[in-house]
Amino acid sequence: MTGKRFKPGKADRLLDPKRKEIISPEEVISTLHLKNTDHVADFGAGNGYFTLPVAEAVQKVYAVDIEKQMLDLLEKRASAHDNIEYVVSDLEDIQLPDHTVDKAIAAFVLHEVPDLTKAFAEFKRIIKPRQRLLVLEWEKIEMDMGPPVHERMSSETMKQIFIDNGLEPEVHDFHEAVYGVSAVM
Repeated sequence: MTGKRFKPGKADRLLDPKRKEIISPEEVISTLHLKNTDHVADFGAGNGYFTLPVAEAVQKVYAVDIEKQMLDLLEKRASAHDNIEYVVSDLEDIQLPDHTVDKAIAAFVLHEVPDLTKAFAEFKRIIKPRQRLLVLEWEKIEMDMGPPVHERMSSETMKQIFIDNGLEPEVHDFHEAVYGVSAVM
């Protein structure tokens, strides 16, 4: 499942306006049913494509990324936000206490995670009971954006990963190239 990790030197690509044509932060916020009192984790936050719009809608965001350099870029962009906590962590041993967040998003990052069983165990530990996880990934098709097709996971594969981890998945088709899978934890 694991592909090559996204390189921070290419961070500007994550803010390409063309991304909004494929997946808008507003669609993600709507899918998560965020409330202004929510605490949200953005797993694989990068330089904040989803973090900043989510921070506008909720009480607190935990921006989690394995690359400190990406979080540094996010922090520069987020100077107007005092409700973001920056957490350098991989997703197999997330550096947050149990039941910290109401909702979580893992956007375009799970194809890079070596052990998805550990990652899902961590998601279940971090997300409060009966709250929601949304995973966004690239569909397994050729296109100019995203990782090479051999590094992608199809929506059917991701749906099965949710099932294998004891969750009841709901698939969201955002674009022919981008899907979401969500579940109540």
